Amino acid sequence: EIIRKLDGMRMSAETDRQRSLEEMTDYYTMWAHQIKTPIAAIRLALQNEDTPLSRRLTGEVGRVEQYVQMALTYLRLGSDSSDYVIRSCALDDIVRPAVRHFAGEFIQRKIQLNYQMLNYTVITDEKWLGFVVEQVLSNALKYTPQGSVSIYMEPEGVLCIRDTGIGIAPEDLPRVFEKGYTGYNGRSHRKASGLGLYLCREILTRLGHSVSAESQVDHGTTIRIDLRQHKTMQE
Repeated sequence: EIIRKLDGMRMSAETDRQRSLEEMTDYYTMWAHQIKTPIAAIRLALQNEDTPLSRRLTGEVGRVEQYVQMALTYLRLGSDSSDYVIRSCALDDIVRPAVRHFAGEFIQRKIQLNYQMLNYTVITDEKWLGFVVEQVLSNALKYTPQGSVSIYMEPEGVLCIRDTGIGIAPEDLPRVFEKGYTGYNGRSHRKASGLGLYLCREILTRLGHSVSAESQVDHGTTIRIDLRQHKTMQE
């Protein structure tokens, strides 16, 4: 009888916990969608000006939009449902919009962009892979005070995004895709959330792709996204 009562209490507590989690997820999802309206209004107002300040503020608004999208992506990854649409996509059609998203920052900070036409077709979800590319580009710009960012293909379907930034310490490199891990650069520059590369790895794994990082301190970082299907996605 005691065991049955304890089991009933456990099940009730688990039900309450699940309900609380769902309510919290619904709230933050609603918040993320609602915050897009004032962000859009700010962006529209800034389009009427063309000054160094307006260009800088436009870049910062873009960062806010990216963080909101990151929050939504994090919530969706924890959901039992998914909205993956797997089809054949031209990789250039996925990467170029991500590059345009940061065009203002490239120009303002005088970071050189070396973009080679990719001419590659990938079986993937266009929206989710686009998020990954944007996140990797964001990191490349964040940690590249000056220099360049290069986007190119390696043989066998590997997309490379290479920067000439501050690089990653050798002791941090094996853990950069772990949830919440920021490493020395994140702690010293106070710009890292420890979620960006974690989300990239999780998304790419679900898409059947993989990701790796190569870096040298003060000489930059190369992120390699292997776009071959390493496993079949679950229906």
